[in-house]
Amino acid sequence: QVQLVESGGGLVQPGGSLRLSCAASGVIAMINVMGWYRQAPGKQRELVATITNHDSTTYADSVKGRFTISRDNAKNTVYLQMNSLKPEDTAVYYCNADVRTSLFKATANYWGPGTQVTVSS
Repeated sequence: QVQLVESGGGLVQPGGSLRLSCAASGVIAMINVMGWYRQAPGKQRELVATITNHDSTTYADSVKGRFTISRDNAKNTVYLQMNSLKPEDTAVYYCNADVRTSLFKATANYWGPGTQVTVSS
């Protein structure tokens, strides 16, 4: 019923910037927390940043000061502006959202398929 689709990944040199987008579509009454996670080869998926529907944000220590999460509630879209990228930021980035398909139903958690970010010279 709900689909998340990421875009904006790619290859960038160290020190460069990328902006990821994730649009949610389908039957949506409300989206609570939206977030970005990443998984590097051979590592577990880890939290990058989250944002509530009141724009309260959290960040992993490794990205504080370099990444900025934001959202457009009218478009059901979350963004991740990534600056000063490092090779260790290389990973598949996944969008995540807690969605209510009805105000009378509990939230359900959804994942996007992921987008590859590669930081390399």
